[in-house]
Amino acid sequence: MAQKVEIVIDGKTVEMPVLEAAEGLNVIDVRGLIKEGMFTFDPGFLSTASCDSRVTYIDGDNGILLYRGYPIEQLAENSSHLEVCYLLLNGELPTQAQLDAFIGDINERMPLDDHFKHIFDGFTENSHPMSMVCAAIAGLASLFHEQLDISDAGYRKEAALQLIAKIPTISAMAYKKSIGEDFVEPDPSLNYAENFLHMCFGKRGEAPNISPTLSKALDKIFILHADHEQNASTSTVRMAGSTECNPFAAIAAGTAALWGPSHGGANEAVLDMLLEIGDVSKIEEYVEKAKDKDDPFKLMGFGHRVYKNFDPRATVMQSSAHAVLEEQGASNDPLLEVAQNLEKIAREQDYFIDRKLYPNIDFYSGITLKAMGIPIPMFTVLFTLGRMPGWITHWTEMVANPFKIARPRQLYLGEHKRDYTNIENR
Repeated sequence: MAQKVEIVIDGKTVEMPVLEAAEGLNVIDVRGLIKEGMFTFDPGFLSTASCDSRVTYIDGDNGILLYRGYPIEQLAENSSHLEVCYLLLNGELPTQAQLDAFIGDINERMPLDDHFKHIFDGFTENSHPMSMVCAAIAGLASLFHEQLDISDAGYRKEAALQLIAKIPTISAMAYKKSIGEDFVEPDPSLNYAENFLHMCFGKRGEAPNISPTLSKALDKIFILHADHEQNASTSTVRMAGSTECNPFAAIAAGTAALWGPSHGGANEAVLDMLLEIGDVSKIEEYVEKAKDKDDPFKLMGFGHRVYKNFDPRATVMQSSAHAVLEEQGASNDPLLEVAQNLEKIAREQDYFIDRKLYPNIDFYSGITLKAMGIPIPMFTVLFTLGRMPGWITHWTEMVANPFKIARPRQLYLGEHKRDYTNIENR
């Protein structure tokens, strides 16, 4: 029997249906409230489902993250980022032939048009890489605007392939611009993560020389960041996309949302925290500052807004982080030594255990990227690269079905109607 919820408004009982979820909490359908002259108040939309989706499921209480039903632990252990991209976009894992064809499609689209590369000429070497990446993604709209038809499945597929293929090239070019070096073209003989590392750290004309440990760890970071349900940036992509704008513009909007320190910039904040602590000898002092409610200092990279027991992505990332730290000689880096000691404290001290302040994905990805030699301003760019398939999948899911332009409501608390006063009488 279908569930219903009743609400009484001025003595009138209004029934609202309950929509049953495949997993997780059911949802009260409140769309009928507007006919009764009311709507709900939910700052941050923390208790509001803005859409239905078949892509990703999160159970924060039990530390569960599923992509199309597959546990993140299994995908990170057995899959590759491009296979996960195919899974997100198509709903099923590919056969070998399908995966080979998909990889070929991506490799074919990785290079950027020589004329388009001049978009980076408008930036200085001091420009934040995220500003360059945002601009370049938005700029792709100019290359794929004449064929714009979001109702066409072929156009949607091509947009997805172009975005997933070009984001590592764009990201690497932003890095090369920031250090004043020549761009390095993608190499079709390399896998996705290897290509990105080669385009960042290789030299034009030189043969690729990529550490398997680093490329494997980076590929895993991409998988772990590929999607995370209706977070701020994904919701931004959906909201922008609901206007029927060019998909490259919608993705650029999501990229801008990801830039914030409370979202994609969290792993940057981890390194900023380690820089502030500076030395192993100061860890206890800063841990005490973090425990003091009146002290503004916060330990970044511990606990999670969604995951209440543990972050399954962090559990997966821990071993990769340690492998990279060992290969890169982390003992020679004071900041990474601070990170390793902080991790130990968080896993052993009752204060952290009781409050479930475990190291999260931002902590491990931050120290891993630092150990790989990737500069802090590039951290959010790497997040953008990983999240691209999730964004384009959610955009595709929305526009391939009936949808409405997003239009949140507000609780107005301003002035009542009043008359204009001429300036000489004010």
